[in-house]
Amino acid sequence: MWKYVAVGQLGKATDTLDATGSVVMEKDFEHVTWLEVEEKLKTFTGDIMQVPPFYSALKKDGQRLSVLLKKGHKVEAKPARAVTVYNLTLQEFTAPLFTLDIECGGGFYVRSLVDDLGKALSSCAHVKELTRTKQGQFTLEEHALQEEQWSLEHILRALQPCPEALS
Repeated sequence: MWKYVAVGQLGKATDTLDATGSVVMEKDFEHVTWLEVEEKLKTFTGDIMQVPPFYSALKKDGQRLSVLLKKGHKVEAKPARAVTVYNLTLQEFTAPLFTLDIECGGGFYVRSLVDDLGKALSSCAHVKELTRTKQGQFTLEEHALQEEQWSLEHILRALQPCPEALS
C-alpha cells in the first residue's frame, strides 16, 4: 500500500500532468467548491479504471514512454487499467489549490487522478507538489533519514520497526 499527499492546482493542465510540464490548457475554476470536490472524489474511490500518464515509467519496445516523447516519437495512450484507491480525502481547498491525502494500491498514478478530477470538475488540473508518505511498511515519518544520519547505526535503528526488511 502507498500513501501520498498531493497538492493540485485547478485551471491549468500540463503535458506531464505535473508542474514540470508545459501548460497545454487553461480553464476557469472559480465555480469549483469544497463540497463539489469532495463529491467528485467519491467517484475515484474503490476499484477504478485509470489511464496511465504518457510521462511515466511505462515502456514501449523496451523504452520509457517519456523518453520516446522527448525524442519526438508519437506514442499511443496505454489502455485504462484497474487500480484501487482505499482512501481519498480532501485536506485543504483554497482555489486554485487543493490538497489530497491518498491511500492506494500498486499501479496507481496520482497525476492521472488529479488530471481526471480537474476534468470531472469541468476545469483542468495538474499536480503542483507530490510527497509519498508511505510505501509498504515504510513511512516517511518513521524511516526517512536526514543526510547527516546516513550511517549504519542510524539506518539499522530506522529499520528496527520493520523486522522483515532486516531478514
